[in-house]
Amino acid sequence: MAGNLLFFLLLLKASFLSSGGLSNLPSVHQDLISRQWAHEGQFVEALAIGQLAPGPTGLWVVALGYLTRGTAGALLAAAAITIPPLLALPMDRVYRRLANHRAVEGFVFGLILAAAGSVMAVLVGALKSYGVDAVTVFILAASVVLVGHRVLPRGLVLLLSAAVGVAVWAPR
Repeated sequence: MAGNLLFFLLLLKASFLSSGGLSNLPSVHQDLISRQWAHEGQFVEALAIGQLAPGPTGLWVVALGYLTRGTAGALLAAAAITIPPLLALPMDRVYRRLANHRAVEGFVFGLILAAAGSVMAVLVGALKSYGVDAVTVFILAASVVLVGHRVLPRGLVLLLSAAVGVAVWAPR
């Protein structure tokens, strides 16, 4: 039971410190990997499910909860990512009053940079764990361009990238 409570609190912390979508990924990754409660493959699978499933991208955490702790983990994850948005309206009122202060603007910009840096750190770690070669760099760059410029839907880019991975690295 104590493990489930800590699991919930870690996800809640990540949700409070994120801005939605994948921005809670670095925190959740660090917390669960360091405790050996999840492994890289579970993160990859949960992220793929989050990208392919309809609805908000941030629901990848529910898939990760299920993959790591079953139905209880999925329910705890769903609760942890639901609580912060419920507090968004009262926080928005306070922010609107303080938004034009220079210190608040700097704080928000710093948070954005920290979140972007954290996502990049997780990406670099994942690339190191799987190895980096020319094909890996090509898949990454092509995915960034295709999704970033909205040439193809994310789900299709995921499927194409997976197909290239199978074609290049599958045992023959």
